[in-house]
Amino acid sequence: MHSFTKILGRGLLAAALLGGVSSAALAETVFNRGNGAEPETLDVHKSTGVPESFIQMDLFEGLLTSDAKGKPVPGAAESWTVSDDGLTYTFKIRQNAKWSDGSPLTAADFVFSWERLIDPKTASDYAYFLDQVVNAKDIRQGKKPLTDLGVKAVDDHTFEVKLLAPTPYFLSMLVHHSTYPISKANYEKFGDDFVKPGNMVSNGAFMLAEAVPQSHVKVVKNPNFYDAANVKIDTVMFFATEDQNAELQRFKAGEIDATYDIPPQQIKQLQSSDASETRLAPYFGTHFYAYNLTHEPWKSTPELRQALSLAIDRDVITGKIMNAGEIPAYTFVPPGTDNFNGWAPDDSKLSQADRDAKAKELLAKAGYGPDKPLDVELIYNTSQLHKNVAVAIAAMWKQKLNVNASLINLEWKTFLDTRDKKDFKDITRHGWIGDYNDANNFLELERCDIGEQSTSAYCNPKFDELMDKAARESDLTKRAQILQDAEKVMIADAPIIPFAFYASKHMVSSHVKGWEDNVQDYHLSRWVTVER
Repeated sequence: MHSFTKILGRGLLAAALLGGVSSAALAETVFNRGNGAEPETLDVHKSTGVPESFIQMDLFEGLLTSDAKGKPVPGAAESWTVSDDGLTYTFKIRQNAKWSDGSPLTAADFVFSWERLIDPKTASDYAYFLDQVVNAKDIRQGKKPLTDLGVKAVDDHTFEVKLLAPTPYFLSMLVHHSTYPISKANYEKFGDDFVKPGNMVSNGAFMLAEAVPQSHVKVVKNPNFYDAANVKIDTVMFFATEDQNAELQRFKAGEIDATYDIPPQQIKQLQSSDASETRLAPYFGTHFYAYNLTHEPWKSTPELRQALSLAIDRDVITGKIMNAGEIPAYTFVPPGTDNFNGWAPDDSKLSQADRDAKAKELLAKAGYGPDKPLDVELIYNTSQLHKNVAVAIAAMWKQKLNVNASLINLEWKTFLDTRDKKDFKDITRHGWIGDYNDANNFLELERCDIGEQSTSAYCNPKFDELMDKAARESDLTKRAQILQDAEKVMIADAPIIPFAFYASKHMVSSHVKGWEDNVQDYHLSRWVTVER
């Protein structure tokens, strides 16, 4: 237990003894969570990372939310209807939905928030997320005014959305933080400073109490949340913990109830010594490296991009370096994705020796070899796992292709900014966790017009044409084939190097009840409790 909770607990006990009040009735339930990197921002329309999203899921709630098993369920909207043509969604906002300051949550807040998300002035990396809404894409590209967005507050409790085409994954998108509402009145009062403690009002199960850089974010139970009576946690402490070994030690000392990750070299031992608290599960995401296609030689030399990809022994990376249930990846879209036909590239069916031989041929074709060795810079964010993987891949490139890789470690915020703005020289570590269970959420990152979320500044009109065709196709079987065709085009161009499909890894104390492993790795604090 974190030290401040011990002190608080002693104070409550003393008060109970003096005042004759039951200490059990006053005891505060605190959930201490490791949360990876320092949050980039708590602004739901501007953040991009997983650590931020875990906090935002506690503070805010979209039209839909996630249940304990990671499935979309009614959130701020208690119900919705869909028109026969699949183009109009009408959401009924809960009558008792309120902001943490007690003011009512209204459909107008959603209109304001969605307009802010796609407003070019906001410069949101997730502005493209609403592209299926009428006029959204033209608005974010500065071609139409915000007022043309296909959303409307019919009345205080009715929010209407018009889509360009039937979108089978639309409802599952609404669990994502970029679609969450912020209070229009509060934003008009504080502007972008609405995210600061003391300013922020939120509509989720918790409220922001503290945000201490490089230390923690503290959230406390929101008494105005419509389901507050069933929220068992009083306080959640999110601790910034980039050092996985230090985080594990804090878990073992009882200071953290659930870790963000597990040091890869410790997983086997922990599975043996602490099996019931070691939680490994499939995770809907892909580890990959991305080339900077704004730079040469990457921009115009696909043979070079393919060579480096082929030389990576994915079985070694997943089985000996990661070693926690990850699966070798040769494609971008994870296996088991809804309404998608998984496939295997021809190169994945070769032996590693044959892939290595082909890599050497392609490297020579690109103009590199013993007389002209290739030097590359590879950036990655602070993480023992990412470091171990980078060291192993650099060694493979050196041994097989005589490629010299310089490894550069960046802290989280700097890494995100460098990666997204394409300020790195050659190659960046990347990873994508699906925001909703559909292949579109992965493949759309490779579109020409996606903005800073583009993994590599990749642009192939043939790929975009297929993605546009898939967006117009309502037959799920035909759509699945079109999306597969699009991925085949992209994988052949090799703007990225997928090498592993994720597995989630957490240590979860036996005191924590209600934590459900799930493929989205969503664990809202409202669904758990801590029994000490």
